[in-house]
Amino acid sequence: MSQVILEMRGITKTFPGVKALDNVQLTLKKGRVMALMGENGAGKSTLMKVLFGTYHRDAGTIRYQGELVDFSGAKESLESGISMIHQELSPVLHRNIAENIWLGREPLKGPLRLIDHTKMYADTEALLKRLDLDLDPRTLMSDLTVATMQMVEIAKAISFDSKIIIMDEPTSALTDKEVAHLFEIIEMLKSQGVAMVYISHKMDEIFKICDDITVFRDGCYIGEREAKDTNNEELVQMMVGRDLGDVFPPPTAKPGKIRLEVKNLAVEGAFEDISFKLHEGEILGIAGLVGAGRTELIETLFGVRDKDVGEIWINGEEVEIRTPQDAISHKMAFLTEDRRHSGLYLMLDIFANTSIAHLDAYKSRVTNVLDVRKMRSDSEDHCKKLKVKTPHMSEAIDNLSGGNQQKVLLARWMLTKPDILFLDEPTRGIDVGAKSEIYKLMRLLTGMGKSLVMISSELPEVIGMSDRVLVMHEGKLKGHLEGSDATQEKIMSMALA
Repeated sequence: MSQVILEMRGITKTFPGVKALDNVQLTLKKGRVMALMGENGAGKSTLMKVLFGTYHRDAGTIRYQGELVDFSGAKESLESGISMIHQELSPVLHRNIAENIWLGREPLKGPLRLIDHTKMYADTEALLKRLDLDLDPRTLMSDLTVATMQMVEIAKAISFDSKIIIMDEPTSALTDKEVAHLFEIIEMLKSQGVAMVYISHKMDEIFKICDDITVFRDGCYIGEREAKDTNNEELVQMMVGRDLGDVFPPPTAKPGKIRLEVKNLAVEGAFEDISFKLHEGEILGIAGLVGAGRTELIETLFGVRDKDVGEIWINGEEVEIRTPQDAISHKMAFLTEDRRHSGLYLMLDIFANTSIAHLDAYKSRVTNVLDVRKMRSDSEDHCKKLKVKTPHMSEAIDNLSGGNQQKVLLARWMLTKPDILFLDEPTRGIDVGAKSEIYKLMRLLTGMGKSLVMISSELPEVIGMSDRVLVMHEGKLKGHLEGSDATQEKIMSMALA
């Protein structure tokens, strides 16, 4: 029987207008991985922040290694042997890997207590080698991909020699190969008696790596199961309290006339000679491995990147899109892959984040003054339609769960009334219930004649939601498949060609 290392009992946490946690509990055992599951807004991350000392609980007890504890902040919890890998990365981009890993605890030398860079780089090399990560400790974080940054964050958490490691959506930016590597690291940590909390919405991962599963719903504790004694259907029922039915809703419209045509588009070092057509009422999926050039293609179409050659045609007319504002004027919208770094204004509230892309529509032609009342009404209306969980529109966007932040971004773009909507990993870090809502919204939009382009690394999602699928590999278009012909085997054979 594994030894209990952590017991959280009766934990309650209230924010203005919202009870985020209501008398919840969690038990961790040495050498075991506990999955913490629930819809976005269920309270998973909030509970971890209470444990970590980021939030102060209103009620309840935390017993760690047999002793009652009350951590006042991250520093105290880290020093006590509890580390956390956050879902949203926040590296110091202008510093290198070693400096990020040892930030605030750099090795010192001499009477002047100067940083011992030789030891710091040697320790980093040893840590990376131990984790089989082929990285140069002197590489700047800004030069790394999001996936590699995630692996560095994992290495940093392990560097504390923690007794408990919390992993919040650790694989959201990782490739299948990197996920397999992470699982090897987790197995190594389990063998050393480390207890882990694994927060994820990916069922296949849960059953591969987790020993126990705790489920929350709407801030309440629903139950705990051993992974070997449960299944997908029971967990979904526990998480959402309802049967979701078919995961992917059927098409609501037949593709119509050509809305967007791309001819021989190229950006040096990113992709080359890309041509395709997008029809009204269609969802066009773009599949491929990390580095295939999918995001770079969409960024070019939206004016984030400059094209070198090629043509973009909308509704039969050639257009020049040099900036995102040009794209918005042509009724385009772009839900980016990394919502925190290229989507949200984290210092602003929900209202500002929802309305910021559509300000010109609310300006008076006479006074040039914004109609704030109309802005707020429309923003509230769209957030309600997308079921954003928040006490009010003045709530800081940074206080929302990842899924609700994604819904706010969707509300933002819906306000612009786009005809063409680019979705880059639209369900990344989103729970099964929110995924279902987003899928239904996508079908609703195509039923209204909107045209969608979706990038996704989840092949079941690509196949289940796409009318046609384009497959890219190393910046080249390898082919396209009709939705009815698309299979995981066909897509992967093209993606690896």
